[in-house]
Amino acid sequence: CFRSLLTPVEVWNPTNQARNPHDHRRSTMAAANAFTSASMSCAPSLSGSVNVIAVCPRSVAAARTLSSSCLRPVRCAAVGTAAPVAATAEGDERRFEQLAVPPELVDELVEEALVWCSQHGLVVGDKNHPRSGKAPGVGLLHAPFALLPMSFPKVYWEQALELAPLFNELVHRVSLDGDFLQQTLARTKEVDPFTRRLLDIHSKMMELNKKEDIQLGLTRSDYMIDGATDKLLQVELNTISTSSNGLACGVSELHRNLIRHHQRELGLDPTSVVGNTAIAQHAEALATAWAEYNNQSAVVLVVVQAEERYMYDQYWITVALREMYGVTTIRKTMAEIEAEGDLRPDGTLVINGRPVAIVYFRAGYSPADYPSEAEWRARLLIERSSAIKCPSIAHHLVGTKKIQQELAKENVLERFLDNQSDIENVRKCFAGLWSLENDIIVNSAIESPELFVLKPQREGGGNNIYGDNLRETLIRLRKDGSNETAAYILMQRIFPPASPSYLVREGTFVRDNVVSEFGIFGAYLRNNDKVIINDQCGYLLRTKAASLNEGGVVAGYAFLNSIFLT
Repeated sequence: CFRSLLTPVEVWNPTNQARNPHDHRRSTMAAANAFTSASMSCAPSLSGSVNVIAVCPRSVAAARTLSSSCLRPVRCAAVGTAAPVAATAEGDERRFEQLAVPPELVDELVEEALVWCSQHGLVVGDKNHPRSGKAPGVGLLHAPFALLPMSFPKVYWEQALELAPLFNELVHRVSLDGDFLQQTLARTKEVDPFTRRLLDIHSKMMELNKKEDIQLGLTRSDYMIDGATDKLLQVELNTISTSSNGLACGVSELHRNLIRHHQRELGLDPTSVVGNTAIAQHAEALATAWAEYNNQSAVVLVVVQAEERYMYDQYWITVALREMYGVTTIRKTMAEIEAEGDLRPDGTLVINGRPVAIVYFRAGYSPADYPSEAEWRARLLIERSSAIKCPSIAHHLVGTKKIQQELAKENVLERFLDNQSDIENVRKCFAGLWSLENDIIVNSAIESPELFVLKPQREGGGNNIYGDNLRETLIRLRKDGSNETAAYILMQRIFPPASPSYLVREGTFVRDNVVSEFGIFGAYLRNNDKVIINDQCGYLLRTKAASLNEGGVVAGYAFLNSIFLT
């Protein structure tokens, strides 16, 4: 699939020293936009020719000519399509709901979808198979998905795309302010051992005056539509191990294929399913960073968990790096890095003698990823090295809940962003965020816990506290009078519109009332003062039963979905 995709276009040969690697961003524009579509739809009977409505992120070159304080990129269309017209509030129905499926068509669509998943790599490891998370190709199962996409108004889509480069730049600027990170998380550090260990490493880097000349961030900003106000509100900002980019690309192709084959019965236009280029663009960002490191023999080190049922989502990136850019990747756990890694005198990180250009974290975000001191030694080794970290320890800390809450305070964004319009656009997507020092808000949460979410400093899903448990936790913390309150933040609970949908997991389907959360992937690459990439990079839409609190796909709560632009 990859080779047939690349045949018509010029392919960058990384061994060609005379070639400027950054020219590759322009010469393979068509390949990057079409990469996921072609690779996911390699069977001739399933691919067909179709124009995909998508917003092209190829605006970096134009963005360089803008004022440095105005971070929004110029918009352009995907190859062969017209640029979508942004909706306005006037006359826009703002319908955010699942597309309906005729009951008599459900069984046929489910069967076709399950076959498509097995033929096109939309798969995960089966949790019931003992080796599914350790041995590739063993115990495969289709990824959980919604049968048809979500109707999604352009006004929210455009707003989220505009925000992506702003949050990319914000993360970068906050990461440079070590004192802000240390001071904001100081009380949390006293009561949260995991945050303390991360801050200790960050503090060591500050003492060493360690500078990251080349900085790479692959982020995802998650949002929900608040049904009461019709506002786009941010749920969280993820700065480490932004997962499901491969699976997200797959489900958009699945939905486009189903609608194309049943266009008459469904009455839907398959070109309204938004194309997803997350894998192509993340691979491009990693490859461009690899070229900036300027060592042809260096590899990309992917940090993984010892058991990973979602390894196939990760393999989409590594295969793209190899097939499109000739970049070699190796997969290692933190324990393996500690055992096999070393630093050369010049700071080069080597794993079994192989120099590492980039450390791409797909693990390391949870205390479970550090079961012993060996893993912490590995993280320190990585941070001390000259390898590009994706993310660095500072970028990682910017994604903590406490930093998110601090940025929402009055006048804090002004510390990091210059343009007032940018500041207003970022601020208006913030939901209510408070520390537990705010007695008025804590009292409100105890009285009406259904209106709030209590969040600890954790990533990965399944950690938040809701309802009666929230009330009981707040009462206990107040009664104890301890500093443990610093380990949490309170957030306004967002209530998106609910609608019925068919959800498919482990070969069976159910019809349930569902809500959705969507995220915009971002990429930010900088070499000293030169911003090379600052872009949105596709999306992730996750759908869950409206009766559930948590919503992660990897955590087992949500179903993959795609956007049908209206």
